[in-house]
Amino acid sequence: MAFLKFDLTEGVARITLDRPKHNWLNIDLMNELNALLDRLILDDTLKCVVILGEGRSWSAGVDVGDHTPEKVHEMIATFNGIFERLERLEVPIIAAVHGRALGGGMELAIAADIIVAARGAVFGQPEVKLAFFPPYAAVRLPQLVGPAKAIEICCTGAVYTAEACQAMGMISRVVDDDAFTAEVEKVIKEIRHASPLILRLNKRAVKAQLGQDFHTALAGVSELFLGTLMKTEDTLEGIASFEERRRPVWKNR
Repeated sequence: MAFLKFDLTEGVARITLDRPKHNWLNIDLMNELNALLDRLILDDTLKCVVILGEGRSWSAGVDVGDHTPEKVHEMIATFNGIFERLERLEVPIIAAVHGRALGGGMELAIAADIIVAARGAVFGQPEVKLAFFPPYAAVRLPQLVGPAKAIEICCTGAVYTAEACQAMGMISRVVDDDAFTAEVEKVIKEIRHASPLILRLNKRAVKAQLGQDFHTALAGVSELFLGTLMKTEDTLEGIASFEERRRPVWKNR
């Protein structure tokens, strides 16, 4: 791969954006990312996916050169393909963000389930200043911060600190820059100890009921608990390991 680094160890997939110096997302990089996500979607041993950035920025956005009338249809289709694939990933997705996450870079970050940000990271959707709007952010931001704040972010093009984004509910954890890598590894470790199957069921329980009324949602997660979770070997192993005071041995079924 020309623009990505990739490692898969103990069920943890680490994808590092590597297009100096600010990891601009061009069509070629996005095609690489889509091909890699296609592989990961099929991996039932996967426990989580971590997206990192090499260099000074996490990603400063989609390459402006790919916004021309000749390329824009391919760019949007390829860019949307990333979010379609991330939506299909059943395991937790972590964006480990340092430096700048702007424009399409911020959109990629907010597609993750968990954002761990270095305190020096900044976020923003400056597309309005170039007479564009951010399509994925227009869909995702209202879910995270509400429509009023989403309109503010998109229409002002302002840049926000990691702390401000955490206060909005967009970011899970903010940590000092010198402790950033250790905090990302801490989150990965917390997830890595679980069964791949049970991680998928936990994420499904949260996402499947979004937008439903309370009674429908509660009935749905209860059915998932009783009809699926309680019939897995790993849940029975979790109970047995607790009672026997030993580490569980997951079978992923």
